Amino acid sequence: MRYETDRAKTAEFLEYLGKHIKSGGILYLTGGASAVLIGWRDRTVDIDCKFDPEPQGIYEALSQAKEELNINIELASPDHFIPPLPDWAKRSRFIGKYGKLDVYHYDFYSQALAKIERGLQRDLEDVENMVQHGLIERRKVGEFFQKIVGHLMKYPGIDQEAFSKKVERFLKQES
Repeated sequence: MRYETDRAKTAEFLEYLGKHIKSGGILYLTGGASAVLIGWRDRTVDIDCKFDPEPQGIYEALSQAKEELNINIELASPDHFIPPLPDWAKRSRFIGKYGKLDVYHYDFYSQALAKIERGLQRDLEDVENMVQHGLIERRKVGEFFQKIVGHLMKYPGIDQEAFSKKVERFLKQES
């Protein structure tokens, strides 16, 4: 059984990867990993991440880290669930350099829209925390949604009308 991951364990994971990869690359953290590093959550069930470009030896390092650190790791990012937002990588926030690995928070607007689409209570709380921490602006979430509407057909699991209503509800809320 693996345990939930906190800020210290997430930092240990990043250090571990930086020491065990064989070439440079970029890691984008998303979801609960971003939440615990920024501080609006104490723990997360797993560390969600995307590599682009992938460093050599990353899969071996992930497998070893999972066992040695007793953590859950998921290769998941917002672009697995919703269309990628234009220039998402440019808006991703730098966390630090760990060995040859550059680590970023995956674009918070992408994270917010993916969480709004999924619509779980914890996801919606995360999005409100993003607003409260100044990571996103409510109106810009709506603007970014409009930029991906024409691409939603590539994601057959998304009900476009329901997603649109969820975004409208979010835009009407007070911070």
